[in-house]
Amino acid sequence: MPKKVGLIVGREWSFPPAFIEEVNNRDADVVAEFVKIGAPHMDAPLEYDVIIDRISHEVPFYRTVLKQAVLAGTTVINNPFMWTADDKFFGAALATKLGIAHPKTVVLPNKEYVPGIVHDESLRNLEYPLDWDAILDYIGLPCIFKDAHGGGWKEVYVCRSKEELIGHYNNAGLLTMVLQEFIEWEHFVRCICLGQDTILPIKYDPRERRYHVEHDHMSPELGARVVADATKLCTALGYDMNSMEFAVRDGVPYAIDFMNPAPDMDINSLTPHYFEWVVQHMADLAIDRALNPRPQLRELRWNELIAAPLADPAPAKKAPAKKAPAMEPTTVKPTTVTKKTAAKTTVAEKTTVAKKTTARKTTAKKSE
Repeated sequence: MPKKVGLIVGREWSFPPAFIEEVNNRDADVVAEFVKIGAPHMDAPLEYDVIIDRISHEVPFYRTVLKQAVLAGTTVINNPFMWTADDKFFGAALATKLGIAHPKTVVLPNKEYVPGIVHDESLRNLEYPLDWDAILDYIGLPCIFKDAHGGGWKEVYVCRSKEELIGHYNNAGLLTMVLQEFIEWEHFVRCICLGQDTILPIKYDPRERRYHVEHDHMSPELGARVVADATKLCTALGYDMNSMEFAVRDGVPYAIDFMNPAPDMDINSLTPHYFEWVVQHMADLAIDRALNPRPQLRELRWNELIAAPLADPAPAKKAPAKKAPAMEPTTVKPTTVTKKTAAKTTVAEKTTVAKKTTARKTTAKKSE
């Protein structure tokens, strides 16, 4: 009986059918389809070896079901238990502990609370009023005010004065917000991170909210540091499907957003070039997990998060302003597993997908 990969999605339209077609077209003894969920029993095994989760952050019912699925032996990408650690303040603290450059960040008490919370009685542990001058002395102006649990550029504000910051804070309602140093970047990189060790650094412009297909946008030193920092963060977080953003200032890549376990995989935003790369490598990952299951219940590596190595106290040095080698695509050699022509990849891609290419060959051998 073939292994089965299930996909849970929301409204996205381009990635799901492309991914399912890619998996089903390979001779890997693995099939993919959309998951159907009714009202599962607490002890019911699921029929899927792997489930790709693209929407449980907005549909809590799915998250509840997926945690039971992990207990029943299904590999879920991403591990639903890891979402517990997903907030921007913890991420800032983790990056700092790992020695990765990160904007200065503070977390602020909520402006409002659910009914039943009586400020004078329920919130006696909170200091009030906040010392805005001390906060801004640390963060500086301008600064970024954003939802600690948000994503997709929702509830993100640039504040250029204390009055503007307090105005946004007063309108934040029930959200827990963080305040962050504004990085005046000269270059911006968004990385697609799959399987914790396959990193694709792409030039991205947040002002246009657009990817640029440029293969020589970083020096070798900067590219190596971005990939190393992204790998280190992915390994610590345990996310197999993620995107990370680095704002580069004075040659130093600052990790400003790196907890996106349901990253944008739409063909219109990724561009056809990177979309094909994502579809193929997601298929690689899903097939590998189906044929080589991991004991996911043992991956709850809170000890690794908490015991992350301390940062190097030495200040970051500015990277030499060397031009990167041409990242014009180097074709990944097709294998017997892949019926479609493999996506063209950059030099950086070639390095990071090397392990995956080996996995494909292993998969092919098993399917023979």
